Amino acid sequence: MKILILNEAKRALLTSHTEKRCAASPNTVAKLTRKGIDVFIEQDAGALSLYEDKEFEAAGAHVIDTIEPIISQINILLCVNSPHEELILRLANNAIVIGHIDPFFQKSLVTKLCQTGITTVSVEMIPRTSRAQKMDALSSQASLAGYVMVMKAVANLPSILPMMMTPSGTIKPAKIFIIGAGVAGLQAIATAKRLGASVLAYDTRPVVAEQVESLGAKFLKIDIGDTGETKDGYAKELTEQQKNKLEAAQQKAIADSDIVITTAQLFGRKPPLLIKSSTLEKMRLGSVVVDMAAQSGGNVEGSKAGETIKINGITLVGNGNWSQDVARDATDMYANNIFNLLDEFIDADTGNFLLDLEDDILANCVITHNGAITNDMLTEAYKGA
Repeated sequence: MKILILNEAKRALLTSHTEKRCAASPNTVAKLTRKGIDVFIEQDAGALSLYEDKEFEAAGAHVIDTIEPIISQINILLCVNSPHEELILRLANNAIVIGHIDPFFQKSLVTKLCQTGITTVSVEMIPRTSRAQKMDALSSQASLAGYVMVMKAVANLPSILPMMMTPSGTIKPAKIFIIGAGVAGLQAIATAKRLGASVLAYDTRPVVAEQVESLGAKFLKIDIGDTGETKDGYAKELTEQQKNKLEAAQQKAIADSDIVITTAQLFGRKPPLLIKSSTLEKMRLGSVVVDMAAQSGGNVEGSKAGETIKINGITLVGNGNWSQDVARDATDMYANNIFNLLDEFIDADTGNFLLDLEDDILANCVITHNGAITNDMLTEAYKGA
């Protein structure tokens, strides 16, 4: 079996950022080659995550300066992001593509993958089950995002986070309000607490209150009626009445905070607008708001995807691609998740990737196969598009 890993920094993406991560590390390449797999990696694929070509060669990979001779022969293409359409057309129709496909918002790309007959594994669709936990790339990258967002906020705040007793008096700890206590939110809470901030958090799922408090933060209790979570642990979308009630209840906490970090995202849908301009106006000068969802629509009115801007003395951070700020760890974590996926389904005798669509993991994350969309959730989403 032949696997190809791209140098994605060479290719402009839809978000126009330069990809720093790589879909493999020298460690995972070594594990794959020990299985008898031929691994081809494009030159400098790991450079921006500080892995040199010689490290991949030492692990058994073939480092190639161009993908042209091999692209039509490979069995599996490993990506961090979705591949370009022109590259898809050069793959064999029985090839497998594995990466962040963003399928709910990339209908034309998924259609193209269908037309070519390629099998597509979208890592976002890996279910949140015990067995699949080791493959959950979405959660791994979200953990890093939670850490990075706090560090971005600290870098833009004109004051310190911890309480400090000095000869001139005592400096009170900064107040941080984190909206959304999923994977990214919980990591943001943990990071902010370690840095000495006073942390308040909210989530529409009351079940996470205990997790928030176990990290040393306070949980903001707001009664907006019946809420809950999906079978995969994501927050359910609120009604308009609930949204209005929540907005009013959160205004005081936002106005009283030095830093607000929003992490609310809805699986397969645009993120909810949580903070309007009128609420931002109530914040103190110098306050910082970090919008995790800026690139997919935004939780905060006025935030700009890929940018840090100021509005009336308030800094809005909407950089996105958060885990790339710690590219070495992001690559290691993503590469491990992808290896675990491959290791689970590569047959030890034949060395082939076993496509059992009855398997509960593959039934969710395989989105195209034999010219058809195979994920029911995606099919329904496209009907409503």
